Amino acid sequence: MQDAKMSGREETAPETRPGGSLPSRDDVAEQQKRTKTIYIVYVIAALDITWMFLQFSVTPYLAKKLGFNTLWFGYLQTTVGVIQLCGGPMFGRFGDIFGARAALSLACSSTVVFFLLLAIAENPAMLFIHKLPTIFMHVVPACQMVVADLSAPEKRADALSKLGLCFGVGMIAGSTLGGHLNTRFGETFTAGFGAVGSTFSLLLVLKFIPKTTKSQAPTPGRDSENKSKSIFNVGEITRLLKFPGVKRTFLVKIVAGLPSGIFQVMFSIIALDFFKLKPEQNGYLMAYFGIASMVVQGGVVGRLTARYSESSLLLLSIGVSSFVGLAQAYMQDVFQFCLTVVPMMFSLSVFNVITDSMLTKSVPPSDTGTMMGLCASVQSLLRTVGPTVGGFMYVNYGISSIGLLQFVVNIAVFVHLLQRHLRKTPGHQE
Repeated sequence: MQDAKMSGREETAPETRPGGSLPSRDDVAEQQKRTKTIYIVYVIAALDITWMFLQFSVTPYLAKKLGFNTLWFGYLQTTVGVIQLCGGPMFGRFGDIFGARAALSLACSSTVVFFLLLAIAENPAMLFIHKLPTIFMHVVPACQMVVADLSAPEKRADALSKLGLCFGVGMIAGSTLGGHLNTRFGETFTAGFGAVGSTFSLLLVLKFIPKTTKSQAPTPGRDSENKSKSIFNVGEITRLLKFPGVKRTFLVKIVAGLPSGIFQVMFSIIALDFFKLKPEQNGYLMAYFGIASMVVQGGVVGRLTARYSESSLLLLSIGVSSFVGLAQAYMQDVFQFCLTVVPMMFSLSVFNVITDSMLTKSVPPSDTGTMMGLCASVQSLLRTVGPTVGGFMYVNYGISSIGLLQFVVNIAVFVHLLQRHLRKTPGHQE
């Protein structure tokens, strides 16, 4: 019943006409404006991912120069997770209250400060301090909010998957560029380059992003009530967990995503310590990740979401992820790892797109920003727990323990969801 209500509210957006009549000239112009905004958002997302992967070419090597071991690098990553875990939901609510332009401007400005602090980090304390701006560095969730606001419900998963395509572009550009700049000019120059690039992203936001992207008619008393409340109102944020299906999807997102999240946050150390890669070689490997991501996001995910149900695709992604973990548990070199990259990117891409799509469809359009903030907080939670747990497992039991954990946990979640899916099927057929 709740889904029907929300579906109805979203389907009466300006791009459609009541009664099935042809859209007017104003409707066509409005749809073109929305499409242009979405394309600009894709560019901003690709640039942000570029700067972030450029940063990944700096931090591990700078940390090693400053005397960080694997455990302390894990603490550094955990610090980022804790900060973003606190900031994600508040940032999402900030976007719902003050609009897309304000949210993206805050996120890009924080990224500029982040890189400037990284450029002057000359001791371990400064390396921790430069992570403080990450509390507002939620460019990708803000972009997801805009895309969710401007896309039709039936096309939302496909539109969100295109952000994953931007992720692949940014991964290739950022990793390759960061590896070359760090090798030739050092960490300080590379960080300064990231600050300049983030400033350019900020200018794009100020020039092209509208003040708000919410299209539904305001609910009497509701919007004024929301705007009078603080962005720190925990009740307004946790209220979304009471909508049907939200809490269960969140639990799946956390439990199934934790093992792969541990591997992701530990990969910088794995590349440096286990594979013995130099900065430039690491850049090439990350570029390979990006190519695989682009192929999956651009050519596979959109077609799958158009043909199969979200519950079936969720099952598929978790099943593939479990066998990826098993393969990574027994890999011995970079070549063997590269064989697991395509199925790994497939499972991660489908899992994140489907869960985000399911969650945004479960809440009113006025709360998509807060919901994306909560989704970001799930990733932050994984980054909070992941480095500490991953560092402990890697130091004491080796890389195979991380892969085996992913296999066991995802198989358990897969079996649980499959049983639930099979129990529902006869009822739907009747």
